[in-house]
Amino acid sequence: MIGIGADEKWSWVAWVYQWGIDCIKGIQRIENPFLTELIKGITALGSEYFYIPVVLFIFWCIDERQGLRLGLLIMLSSWINGSCKELLRQPRPYILDPSVGRAFEPSYGIPSGHAQLALTFWAWVSGFWRRSLWPAAILIILVIGFTRLYLGLHFPTDLLAGWFLGGIILLLYYGLGKRIETRLAAGGTRVRIWSVALVALIMNALGSGRMFGGLMLGFGIGYSLMLQHVPFSAQALVRGKKPALPLLSARYALGITGAVLVYQGLKAIFPGEGSLFAEIPGWGTNSPYYELGCFVRYGLAGCWVSLGAPWLFLRLGLASGSIMDLEKSEH
Repeated sequence: MIGIGADEKWSWVAWVYQWGIDCIKGIQRIENPFLTELIKGITALGSEYFYIPVVLFIFWCIDERQGLRLGLLIMLSSWINGSCKELLRQPRPYILDPSVGRAFEPSYGIPSGHAQLALTFWAWVSGFWRRSLWPAAILIILVIGFTRLYLGLHFPTDLLAGWFLGGIILLLYYGLGKRIETRLAAGGTRVRIWSVALVALIMNALGSGRMFGGLMLGFGIGYSLMLQHVPFSAQALVRGKKPALPLLSARYALGITGAVLVYQGLKAIFPGEGSLFAEIPGWGTNSPYYELGCFVRYGLAGCWVSLGAPWLFLRLGLASGSIMDLEKSEH
């Protein structure tokens, strides 16, 4: 059995951990090198590295309003997950039993971020596009959860906690989302900007990192300014025609390139290990200004997504600022 403390009151925790590791070892009986590599690829479908590019594609190429909603949902869900991990500080299975480790991640275990984000994202996608996608969405959610057990990255209880938390977030989103949107729309640009600034402040105060607070602030302020000054519509006709795949591809490639340049360019300048000026005292590894630079970097990257890229699309003729022609063509 796993010993995690001599105190008798913690014996049930040790039992849960041991039961979880036994489940993982049972699953790993089917292990083979090909399956392990395949599962490592599948598990990526539950990470931010998959969701963020999809959100950007929806925002720039399909429907900017839905892209905004999904982006905010993913950011809030990720921040809540990370905050809960830091609060609970529970180990991953391979920490207690190294023999089950098939992959390694630096964060704490419970709740599973992959399980939570998979439920949040795929449930939203099913509700947005077609409800007939629900069976496929449920299958994807379960498969991603299975990969986390197979790789020894999570206990079964971590998955259950992630799904539970994701379900609560979705219920709040569908129950309160439209009311909040209506009030923000009625309040105008100032109310939107102050509201997103308040949320970002809370995220910074209660969260462990500055990534999601910066993204939230930049993305939200950028979108508010876009509504007022940059009449971008992902759906609008361009030169009298619906945007075709080559135009959408150009839009997406340009947007992604700009985001990478903003992020990597600022990373090379701002304090931190990867800075070009890391040799300067107080500017390299463990710089006291690192978190501030991280917040600003992610904030400007978020602002590029919702304001800079749409402005550039309009300037280059890759998008239009009116959806009137599109609405007429649908009737």
